[in-house]
Amino acid sequence: MAQKPMTKTQLVAALAEKTGSDKKTAAAFLDALAEIVTAEVSAGGAVTLPGIGKIFCRERPERMVRNPATGEQMRKPADKAVKVTITKALKEAVNR
Repeated sequence: MAQKPMTKTQLVAALAEKTGSDKKTAAAFLDALAEIVTAEVSAGGAVTLPGIGKIFCRERPERMVRNPATGEQMRKPADKAVKVTITKALKEAVNR
């Protein structure tokens, strides 16, 4: 059975333990990291998290899509999508 994803509380506790700091500092760090990544990616940039991967925004062109309920074809306007590419080292660690 699949394991449940780690919650923010669990991540903050693990981060505090690994760094030897308190949970308040770890939570502030995590929130600051999220703000920085959001600001950079929404401005069209990219952020590389060493050992994890690269987070970037990709533009998708306008295209035709189909409504699965009715089968009707409709035009979907161009939009942006956030993408994450995972590092080779992380992929290898997972597949050991």
